[in-house]
Amino acid sequence: MEQDTLTQTATANTPGNMYSIPVGYRRMENLHIVFWLLKDISWCLIWKPLGIIMIFPTLIISIIIAWRTRQFVSELCHNVAITVWITANSYWMISEFLHFDALTITGDITYKHLAVIPFTMGVLILAYYYLIYKPMHKNEIETM
Repeated sequence: MEQDTLTQTATANTPGNMYSIPVGYRRMENLHIVFWLLKDISWCLIWKPLGIIMIFPTLIISIIIAWRTRQFVSELCHNVAITVWITANSYWMISEFLHFDALTITGDITYKHLAVIPFTMGVLILAYYYLIYKPMHKNEIETM
């Protein structure tokens, strides 16, 4: 039912073609922000158990949000980019918590630098959206 509501709300010819999010989805997104902040505060204050625990709800909710918005390429791309960002951020946090972040892989590259892989994936997803998809779909409501 909520999926239908999101589709109808987002594609309706409302004044100004406004995109709106159902309340249930917005609540989940707001809770997601709380979990994300708790994870990052825990990282900052070196609260290892809470930081590691907060990875799971933060990542799971970001995946659910991406899944729920999958019919809109603009939303999907941004939400998948957020998911890989959280993945990179979480890996970086764990590498610092477990003290392998500064260990050398080769040359000047450390294990912390592996976080650049999912960060780059997020940038590539958004580059695809803005440089390829959006210019090819200028008249679609979702890309406005």
